[in-house]
Amino acid sequence: MTTALLDRAAPDTGDLARDARTLAERTARAEEELAALPPRPDRSAAQQQHAEQIHASARSARRAFLAVHTDAVYDLLTEGRTRHVRLPELVEAAAERFPGLVPTAALMDAELALVQAHKEGREIDQGIFCGAVLRSPRAGLHLIEAMLRPTARALELLDAFRSTGRIELDSVLLERRGHAAHLTFLNTHCLNAEDNRLVANLETAVDLALLDDRVRVGVLRGGEVQHPRYAGRRVFSAGINLKDLRNGAISLTRFLLGRELGCLHKMARGLLLDPAPGAWTDRAVQKPWIGAVDTFAIGGGMQLLLVLDRVIAEQGSYFSLPAAEEGIVPGLGNLRLTRQTGGRLARRVILGGHRILASDPEAHLICDEVVPAADMDAAVERAVQELSAPAVAPNRAMLMLAEEPVDLYRGYLAEFAVAQSERAYSADVLAKVERRWQHSQAQKTQPQKTQPQKTQPQNSASQNSASQNPRSPRSPSRD
Repeated sequence: MTTALLDRAAPDTGDLARDARTLAERTARAEEELAALPPRPDRSAAQQQHAEQIHASARSARRAFLAVHTDAVYDLLTEGRTRHVRLPELVEAAAERFPGLVPTAALMDAELALVQAHKEGREIDQGIFCGAVLRSPRAGLHLIEAMLRPTARALELLDAFRSTGRIELDSVLLERRGHAAHLTFLNTHCLNAEDNRLVANLETAVDLALLDDRVRVGVLRGGEVQHPRYAGRRVFSAGINLKDLRNGAISLTRFLLGRELGCLHKMARGLLLDPAPGAWTDRAVQKPWIGAVDTFAIGGGMQLLLVLDRVIAEQGSYFSLPAAEEGIVPGLGNLRLTRQTGGRLARRVILGGHRILASDPEAHLICDEVVPAADMDAAVERAVQELSAPAVAPNRAMLMLAEEPVDLYRGYLAEFAVAQSERAYSADVLAKVERRWQHSQAQKTQPQKTQPQKTQPQNSASQNSASQNPRSPRSPSRD
């Protein structure tokens, strides 16, 4: 069988059952062709080109099917939109109900065992499906609301948090202090970089903070890290864990899309408590959020700041979205940063790797206050008191409605789903993460040199990577 024959399969007729059978037959033949080839790392250039042609043909069939049947498919998977199904489970259900539309669980399990460069890139097929659902006003809005519902894990932990005011998850610590919920990142071995586990834990913690009636304000801050260069210092976040990306351990549905639809969106728009139709303010709970940035907020860390209501930065810290360096799309940063800084500066940051230092004049577009390290706690407490006023939550809700209408958000995310899934498997990204991984491995095998230390204040810029070259676009290692 050749891809040319696949392309000559019958077009979509508008009959869901018939078109689903046709799609299943086309994609089954594509899988047979792929199975006849060696595994990706063992293929010749010609064989890999043939594999890419097979994938392109199958993806063309999926797109054509979804262009006609997205709403019908979604209605079947959610029982006429009477069930709110989270994105990962929705994709799994689609694989079972519509063979060939998205990869099966067995195919995805096989992919998980491989480093990113050795995979077939089946998450691209998931991205095509997710993009189609989000592109539909009816299905997309329902999915967005499903992802704004409290997670089952948060509901299980809610009584314990209400009782003790403290929940320690694998990589996030949640503590209630007065009227504030303090969420501290504890991925300390990798500069508080984001991975599948941290994203899941952060969403659980955000849910708990929003569900607890005694909490009026949420506070995000990075914990002290173990990296030799920053040992004993707080770091806000180094963004996506590039080692995990290289190793194929970053999930499209649970991380790259899940964080946008889950924890970030819940901080921005609120937690949906009542799925019945009605005014959003009657159905959801919203609270203001504060970010306390120590050392730096890179990539996903900076993206987090764009949904917060108050950002306090340590002197000597900096912000960056190194999209050009990493090769991926910085989440909703393209949408939200442009709104906050204007298009020209946003392009410098996203396309050119420009870092914004806390001392720069334009830093006020990202953060509200810059203070010495010793004054961070006091500045956070002042912000908590200011944002605890009863009128803050309803006014931030109206600001969000004006700044980022849900249809604008939905439309952007639909295109992001496809673009990010493709970028995660593009040749330049695979090469970049491999080079960084090889570099980090080489550094680990080199003996550590002892350098004479100068006595400097804790908040000295010379103690972070910006001190060596503040404008360098290269991010710290997150391994």
